[in-house]
Parts: sequence; structure tokens; C-alpha cells
Amino acid sequence: MKIVNIILIFLLLSVGKNVDGKSIVVGKTISVGKNKEIKTIQKAVEIAQNGDTVLVDAGLYKEGGIVIEKSIVLKGINHPVIDGEYKHEILFIRGKEITVDGFKLQHTGRSEIKDIGAIMIYDSYHVTAINNIVDDANFGISLQNSRSCTVKNNSITAYGKNEVQSGNGIHCWKSDSLLIIGNKITGCRDGIYFEFVTNSLVWRNISRKNVRYGIHFMFSHHDTYISNIFEENESGVAVMYTNHIRMYNNYFLNNWGGAAYGILLKDITDAEISGNHFTKNTTALHMEGCSRNNFYKNTFLNNGYALKIQASCDDNAFYENNFMGNTFDVGTNGSLVLNTFNGNYWDKYEGYDLNRDNIGDVPYHPVSMYSMIIESNPAALMLFRSLIVSLLDKSEKILPGITPENLKDEKPLMRPLKL
Repeated sequence: MKIVNIILIFLLLSVGKNVDGKSIVVGKTISVGKNKEIKTIQKAVEIAQNGDTVLVDAGLYKEGGIVIEKSIVLKGINHPVIDGEYKHEILFIRGKEITVDGFKLQHTGRSEIKDIGAIMIYDSYHVTAINNIVDDANFGISLQNSRSCTVKNNSITAYGKNEVQSGNGIHCWKSDSLLIIGNKITGCRDGIYFEFVTNSLVWRNISRKNVRYGIHFMFSHHDTYISNIFEENESGVAVMYTNHIRMYNNYFLNNWGGAAYGILLKDITDAEISGNHFTKNTTALHMEGCSRNNFYKNTFLNNGYALKIQASCDDNAFYENNFMGNTFDVGTNGSLVLNTFNGNYWDKYEGYDLNRDNIGDVPYHPVSMYSMIIESNPAALMLFRSLIVSLLDKSEKILPGITPENLKDEKPLMRPLKL
């Protein structure tokens, strides 16, 4: 019920006013009245009044820098193509109650001085970008200093080869109460980028095979992320310098590489992270400087490290999670542990349950001696799966010396949770 209520609140924020107005129909040539012929979408926008709808028929429109500052609906029929010819940003939007629906926008210009993209939204309120296809753009859809805007069911494809020459798929800066729903993003620098964005919802997006992060957000508080898929991104997902976020039922999949994470959390406080699936990542969850966060009912499956928690983290709680098939369950870089683990399932647990209450009778220490050695001497990884490593770990369990003694699950579960 909690998730449903959050979604309903955010959807209510996206409801705009019903504005009655006339329609202007745009073809390859645009006819308005007798003996008047208009040949560009920009001209149709100029003659439109607040509340009007500009209908654009299928075709190829080679124009960029289209400026929309009136409260109108710009709607494409059968996805007309607006081509920036590698010179221009395509749509420049500034205003309120504006909708862009059903276009294919392609071939924007590029610049090292300013952000150029397909749909650029500035200083706006209640702007909606829906059902668009963005192909080969520097930035896909960008929102800056805007409120209560919706970006929904768009497909954004770029062909970036490195971070410097690529823009972000959905780029949001200094905005509030945004809805980012049901978009598909690939090939961008960051699939979704948030900076100074508050009280917003990111729901049911698919962000995969991006040059850097599937989603990257900083200084963006009180946001909610639900049922997104982040897959095969070069560096996974990064969340930094943020408080009071909610992440429910997301999938972090196949993010492999020397600097790749399912999710990197840096200086995150008072977060709730639940119901997420971390599968086949180099490090599923990496934490630095994080405090007062709750992690529960998550699944960590077949990762290199399920969890790397640095000694700079404190007062984080891990409970009712499943850890299965991971090379290492937990890694850390210090002996002082100020976080709690309680009631998780660990497939490496070798304890017993004499009273059959599904809770192990002896605590589980998820940090292995070998993982501590690798932390300080990465070259030791070449001994992985050797007999000496197995002997070291077995002896450490009997006589702990290197691993942090107080990093343990006091009530490990004997069977995995059904999540």
C-alpha cells in the first residue's frame, strides 16, 4: 500500500488544466486560411494561441531551434521526423502547460560550450514530453529549473563512445516534483541524471548499455525510484550526497568491470532500500560514508561482491535479505563495524538449527579472511579457489584474527526468504 500511495500522489501532481482551443493541422506545407501557406513547424507555433493544438502530419522536417513559449500541445501524427541536421538543438521550451507528443527527433548539434539536445526545457511548469523517439542526440530530454513536469514513454538512443563526447539521456537539474516514467534509454553518457532535483518519481524506466551510469544523481533529496531496470551499464548506478530517498523493486543487472557497481552509494543518509534485485554485478552494493539507511528484502545473486561497506559507514541496518551465489558476501576495509546485520539468509552459512525455528543457532560472519587480504593486496586474487585459501578461511572461522569480530548476523536464516 505504501508504494501505491506514493505513485498516486505523484500522478496527481502531473494532472494539468484542460484548455480548450483550436487545432492547427501541419503537413509538409501548412495551410492556414485562404491564400496562406506556412512551411515550417516554427511558423505554426508562432501563429498558435494559448490552448491551441498543433497537429503535425508524418514527414521529414529539417529544422532546429523551434521555440515554444505558449501553452500549446504539439502533437505528431505517425511520428513525424524533426531533423536537427547535426547543427541545432531541436525544441527549446520555456513556459507552462506545454505538451510535446509523438515525434521522432534526430541528429542534434553538439557543443563543448553549451548543452544541446532534442527537447530542452527551461524555467517551466507542467511541461509534458510523451511518446517521443529520440535518436542520435547529444542530450535527449533536458529539464532545468522546472517544476511538475512529466517525461513519459519516450525512447532515447545515442551512440556515445566516451564520456566527453556524450550527453545524458534524461538530464534534470535544479527541479522539483518531476515524473520520469516508462522511458527506454541506451547509449548515452548517463541514462538518467539528477542534480538538485527533489520530490520526484522515477518509475518503470529501462536504462541499459550507457557509457557511464544507468542513473546518476547527486544532491537530490526526497526522491523515489520504483521498478526500474539498470542493466549492462559501464559503471552501473551512482547515488551521491543525498538524503531521504526510497528505492523499491529495482533491478541492477550485469554491470561488470573494474569500476562497475550495481549501485554505488556515497554519503547517503536516511534512505530506505527494499525489494531490489542485484544480479551478476562486479560489486552489487558499494557504500562509503553512509549513515542511518535501511536495507531489507533485497536479493543479492551471483555477484562478485554482494556488499562492500567501508569503515566510514555507520548505523546502517541490513535485515531480511537473501545472499546467494556471491563470490564474497561482504567486504570491508576496517575492523571497526558500526552497522547491524540481522535475520538475513546466507547460502554460505554452515551453522545448525536444533530447535528448527529457521534461525541459525550460531552467528554468521560474512567477511572472509581472503576478502580482507584482497582488500589490502589485490594481487592475491590469483589464488582464488586454491586449497590454501580454503584452509585460511576455515582457520579464521575457528580462531578469528583478521576479520572484524563484530560484523556478524546474530540470527541468520536457514532457508531463503520468498521475496
